[in-house]
Amino acid sequence: MIGNDSDSGYDYEKLAFMKFSLPLALLAVFFIASCAEEPPPPGSQHHRASTYASSQTQEYPPPQQPFNPNGPVQPVGTPAPPPQVASTPPPAVAPPPTKVAKGDYPYGIPVPGKPHLVESPYSPGKYIDVEGFPPGTEVKDPYTDKIFLVP
Repeated sequence: MIGNDSDSGYDYEKLAFMKFSLPLALLAVFFIASCAEEPPPPGSQHHRASTYASSQTQEYPPPQQPFNPNGPVQPVGTPAPPPQVASTPPPAVAPPPTKVAKGDYPYGIPVPGKPHLVESPYSPGKYIDVEGFPPGTEVKDPYTDKIFLVP
């Protein structure tokens, strides 16, 4: 028979082996490379805990300071200033600041159709969301920083 497959000069088994040998070799190289342990990066620095010299010895925990709501605001972590020793007699005691009674604040105006919105009595046309606040609760108008009551 003329034109027999064996006479064409191609060895199909050899061709199939060559076709799959390159991807197989690449797969083997990637597998071996992924199993190898990576060397540490060059110039790596060893991390160690920083030690700071303490300028003063502090007792831990710090002593509890009395709470003064009218006192100056002080950031957390700064030591309280030492109490001043007055060499002159203290001034006459001022009367305590008067607390505004709850009834002295105006009520917000409910917005029709919006159950959680009220109009501020201090800034008309500005709506404030009071969802979660029960009626009669004091809330602050974010536009004027004044207090009003939830209707």
